[in-house]
Amino acid sequence: MINKFVLILLSAILFHCSSGNDNSNNSSITTNPTIDYSNVDLYLTNADRTQLFDLQSDKVPLFVGNQNFSITVNPEIKFQEMDGFGFTLTGGSALHINNMSPSQRAELLNELFNPDNMGISYLRVSIGASDLDATPFSYNDMPSGQTDINLDNFSIANDEQNLIPILNEILTINPNIKIMGSPWSAPSWMKTNNNSIGGSLKQEYFEVYANYFVNYIQAYADQGIPISAITVQNEPLHDGNNPSMYMESLDQLNFIKNHLGPAFEMANIQTKIIIWDHNADNIIYAKSILDDPVANAYVDGSAFHLYNGSINNLSSLHNAHPNKNLYFTEQWVGVNSEFDDNLRWHMKELIIGATRNWCKTILEWNLSSNSSLQPHTDGGCTECLGGLTIDGNNVQRNVGYYVIAHASKFVKPGSKRIQSNSSSDLPNVAFETPEGNIVVIVLNNSNIDISFNIETPGESVTTSLKSGAVGTYVW
Repeated sequence: MINKFVLILLSAILFHCSSGNDNSNNSSITTNPTIDYSNVDLYLTNADRTQLFDLQSDKVPLFVGNQNFSITVNPEIKFQEMDGFGFTLTGGSALHINNMSPSQRAELLNELFNPDNMGISYLRVSIGASDLDATPFSYNDMPSGQTDINLDNFSIANDEQNLIPILNEILTINPNIKIMGSPWSAPSWMKTNNNSIGGSLKQEYFEVYANYFVNYIQAYADQGIPISAITVQNEPLHDGNNPSMYMESLDQLNFIKNHLGPAFEMANIQTKIIIWDHNADNIIYAKSILDDPVANAYVDGSAFHLYNGSINNLSSLHNAHPNKNLYFTEQWVGVNSEFDDNLRWHMKELIIGATRNWCKTILEWNLSSNSSLQPHTDGGCTECLGGLTIDGNNVQRNVGYYVIAHASKFVKPGSKRIQSNSSSDLPNVAFETPEGNIVVIVLNNSNIDISFNIETPGESVTTSLKSGAVGTYVW
């Protein structure tokens, strides 16, 4: 009996020790909790360029309970319908692209304009030269002292060298792309100073200049290129560029009301007329034109740049004339500025800020330059960095490329901005596409990495962005 009792006791002791050892071993093992993933894709650009518009290999994790800030998206509350995102295709931009080999050019244009790729959906071109052409020109240049009021010498031959061939290639890839034309100047003989720089349009040539626009739209239509919209004058209060032209608001009002609008009606031109096309520090210029009921009927909306002023001013103009559209049409990137600074500023002010203030388009300045930042006119921009730098067949993608790509690939024409809350650290904007997909573009505008949630009526997710990073989330 004693032996039996001892054996039982020893067995119990051994079992107890064995169990203790197992518990000790388990406590030293770290197991990763199971992560449930959503169906949401994340395209990421980091400020340090370690990620450049890269699709992340994993889907975004589903929302789990936490104390993080939540971006709440409400697709039931809708705002403006988007026309598109893109660039100005300057004469210089077209030159660089046209000088590529046919195969490399086709590959690049497919990358940029195919709706399944980057999907640029809106382009601005200059009516005549901009300052990023080699020399100033109009479509009706005349020898000094001569005029041509019947526009008998009107010609778009300069554009047929590079711009029109590239536009036709683009239209083959995306026949639905929208094109806006903007003049930097009227022909010099129509101006008070007979010069490509500055001066104003002579009152006696208002009707002739209106017909000049009609001829331009018709000439481009003959080339198979529809002009969706025109602005009346690029930067009408900046007369120091080459080319440039000064146009007071009363003159632009008179020109539209009594000449351009009626000329478009008479010629059955459906191209939209857009006013101002200058900085956000001045909404009175556009408002004074829209306040005139006759001019108002001819005008589709107003265009803005952001070299001065606050992007929030645009909502004041929208509130004054809510039935008129707003467009963001130009912002440059300086060659000597930093990638991270530009990424943060352009995302916050343009992709997010301009769209949250009712803009239907977001257009960066020149699509492409070369490493020498040529061509430009004498007195034109010498520091304008293109979205691409093109030297022969070598293509470098710059910050403007990534800024636009974060929106253009997913926010297709016809998408509508929808409601989302925002914060100073996590500015964002949300859209619903024509197919019913949700797109949320978020910037980490803080100096630290941030974890946060995005809540939608469908899947909600928990995610994070490094300081200065941009994420496009696609449901």
